[in-house]
Amino acid sequence: MRSQDLDVLTQAQQWLNAGEHPWLCTVVQTIGSSPRPAGSLLAVCNGQLIGSLSGGCVEEDLLEKLASGAFNDKVPELCQYGLNAEDNERLGLPCGGCMKVLIEQLTLSCAEWVERVTTTIRGRQRVVREVCLTTGTTTLHPVTAFEPLTLSNDRMRQCFGPRTRLLLVGAGQLAQTLSSLALAMDYEVVVTDPREQLLNDWPGPPVEKILGLPDEVILRQQVDADTAIITLTHDPRIDDMALLEALESEAWYVGALGSVRTSDARRARLRTLGLTDAAVSRLHAPVGLAIGSKTPWEIAVAIMGGLTEVRHQTRKVSASKGTS
Repeated sequence: MRSQDLDVLTQAQQWLNAGEHPWLCTVVQTIGSSPRPAGSLLAVCNGQLIGSLSGGCVEEDLLEKLASGAFNDKVPELCQYGLNAEDNERLGLPCGGCMKVLIEQLTLSCAEWVERVTTTIRGRQRVVREVCLTTGTTTLHPVTAFEPLTLSNDRMRQCFGPRTRLLLVGAGQLAQTLSSLALAMDYEVVVTDPREQLLNDWPGPPVEKILGLPDEVILRQQVDADTAIITLTHDPRIDDMALLEALESEAWYVGALGSVRTSDARRARLRTLGLTDAAVSRLHAPVGLAIGSKTPWEIAVAIMGGLTEVRHQTRKVSASKGTS
């Protein structure tokens, strides 16, 4: 499974290599409700497209305009959708929603930066693409942390690569399916387990695997506010020690697999082991959304759904504090 950014840019690279000049369309700004977040990509070539801006009529409108030669093929051009209620209804956008899309035609000179970005994404690294809106020139800057897309009068900065790090404690079957889904959602995944055989026999996707006691691994990883930690082993001797460190770290999300009864018992143990009520209250347990999941893939979907919910809630709180 691959991230959508990688799929779009890989196809654009293939078109460029074939001598075509595809169009790259990027959602650079959203106001109100929007079907796709800023940074979403769409590539178009000879009526073929990959990616998504709205999942509906915006793509159809773009195809019509591109076919008619409505956009500048020399420098990037901004196109706005959702200007009024009639526009929203015609394009299938949410009421009050508005989005700006940057339209740029890629030429053979773009092949180098496209290849570098796809290589960076495959390597689970991060890079910022900075586009001069007056000339169309692209420059790339390696970064260590993911940055949100920014748009100014004369340039756009867009970060490619993992948006956050997910540290999984336990290398069992659920960790394998969860890793696959997290990678597809642009997470950087690290799996740790003190049981060497499980790591040696890991059949899951290629991720960083660390042998060691999870609490010591968490300390060495220098967990920051871009890290989520989830324990999956069901073994209190492993999970509890990891949670003792995780709940006092800067991790933005800490979760633990287990039933309601198991989770209540775990919270009691953590308090006995010295964690404060404030620290214990940060624990998401049972981890994930309550959707009745039973199979590993269903549980993985529930967990990633829970992470997504909390991440967006956190962003809303941060945004409200920034405007207060």
